Amino acid sequence: MHAYPTDIEAADALKEKVATIRQAIGKVIVGQDDVVEKLIISILCNGHSLLVGVPGLAKTLLVKTIADVLDLSFKRIQFTPDLMPSDIIGAEILNESRQFQFIKGPVFANIILADEINRTPPKTQAALLEAMQERNVTAAGVVYKLPAPFFVLATQNPIEQEGTYPLPEAQLDRFMFQVTLDYPSFQEEVTIVRNTTGAQVPELNKVMAGEDILYFHDLVRRVPVADNVLEYAVGLVQKTRPATGNAPAATQYIAYGAGPRASQYLILGAKCHALMKGKYSPDIEDVRAMAMPVLRHRVLRNYKAEAEGITQESLIKQLL
Repeated sequence: MHAYPTDIEAADALKEKVATIRQAIGKVIVGQDDVVEKLIISILCNGHSLLVGVPGLAKTLLVKTIADVLDLSFKRIQFTPDLMPSDIIGAEILNESRQFQFIKGPVFANIILADEINRTPPKTQAALLEAMQERNVTAAGVVYKLPAPFFVLATQNPIEQEGTYPLPEAQLDRFMFQVTLDYPSFQEEVTIVRNTTGAQVPELNKVMAGEDILYFHDLVRRVPVADNVLEYAVGLVQKTRPATGNAPAATQYIAYGAGPRASQYLILGAKCHALMKGKYSPDIEDVRAMAMPVLRHRVLRNYKAEAEGITQESLIKQLL
């Protein structure tokens, strides 16, 4: 772990490290630059992310690659309808000396890939969400701390609604970002097929370690923010709430707006986005860059919006 004499030098180092991380990930993941950027921001802001995309877009590979480059321990949990909370957090067993012993589950890692989180019943989803919120788990009345840093990157497929348990709004709110993955362009797909059907496996260098990430968490929080930028972020979130007086035309399509957590994540994300762009303080453009991933899963459409086929994305664009 390298301690920097000043925050300015630390900010410059962060920018360089992020560029190196993106370059390393680019050896394995073709395209998806925006998705990679958002995942790096959420990790540097100590937030969790939800990845939404059709099967086969390398969601799992992307998360595993990020864990490799950041030198963090990684566990993948495949969510299924019969998965129990103890399959995630661990369970007490009787050992050979007739004593109860806690065997840790896969949640005890730095990065957890919760694959198809909407395939498992609410009871099991809730077990993971306690870990996300509290950064610890409780088993048989004993609290166990999770390793730091700790991130959950969850995936869900948008198309198969059969046999799924959609995450409730209060649980979606635990995710800093909802990131949508799109199909690759023609040229990107040609490159992907060329890279993945040959014999070569790219070597990945470790760019950061866990203690560097914890250091940068503190650095991001120390970034100063001007009052007008704070007010812009809060104003934007307030615009999503139909009940407030200053509601724009878009709110006729919104059932519920975003809560205060959205304003916090807009500012945190904007701080990190500014550092990655080489600025020492965020401006309104940085907040706008964070609006889509932060608000997408926090703005709930009403029946009118669904009947008219209006998406969350188009509502957020109207608010911006």
